[in-house]
Amino acid sequence: MTRSFKLTLCYDGTRYHGWQRQGNTDNTIQAKMETLLSRLLGQKIELAASGRTDAGVHARRQVCSFRADTNSDNNVMLTELRKYLPEDIGALSLEEAAPRFHARLNCREKTYVYRVWNSPEPNVFERRYMYTFPAELDLDAMRRAADMLLGEHDFTAFCANRRMKKSAVRILRSISIERRGGEVRLSFTGDGFLYNMVRILTGTLLEAGSGQRSPESVRDALLSLDRARAGFTAPAQGLILWDVKY
Repeated sequence: MTRSFKLTLCYDGTRYHGWQRQGNTDNTIQAKMETLLSRLLGQKIELAASGRTDAGVHARRQVCSFRADTNSDNNVMLTELRKYLPEDIGALSLEEAAPRFHARLNCREKTYVYRVWNSPEPNVFERRYMYTFPAELDLDAMRRAADMLLGEHDFTAFCANRRMKKSAVRILRSISIERRGGEVRLSFTGDGFLYNMVRILTGTLLEAGSGQRSPESVRDALLSLDRARAGFTAPAQGLILWDVKY
């Protein structure tokens, strides 16, 4: 009997070439998961995710879907998965889904978190999960800049794929910026995100916070649809796919 499944993962993306399966390497999250699931279930498994995380990006909650012809108990399959997964990939849950459930197509909202270490003191133990940016930051200026990005817009200026043919219109529902000791944490929630969009948004807001650009220039960059007018692309290690909603 063919059944549909919803698999929720978390992973440390440090040593992987991103989520998506690639022809020149099997060192991706998707490739690792499909290989293991295919072996455990004795059939070819194709996995769809809520979104493709880039090389070096982490996930606190990544939702995936797949179909399989099996009568195995969900808890038994989950236990087997956990037994063979590497330490930097975790299977949080496995449940049966509606027959037409698709992790990407049915996703209605995602939240990404970007962690910045904003202190002259070194942070040795979390260096793989934060971007070190020691310059003094004006969080109020960052928040003013962030307010100009909220709502439904064409985010072409904040996309690294210059040859993208699909619509770049997205709805950015909220951006929060808070300090937690030496860490500045940025959270972005929207209906979807373009290639490198969160990392470019982060770089742009850091430029506003450090006085390299005015908050008003962020609105100008958005309206220009010109990638060159937006800020730098913040490094991958500070980015986490935080939550996914359906």
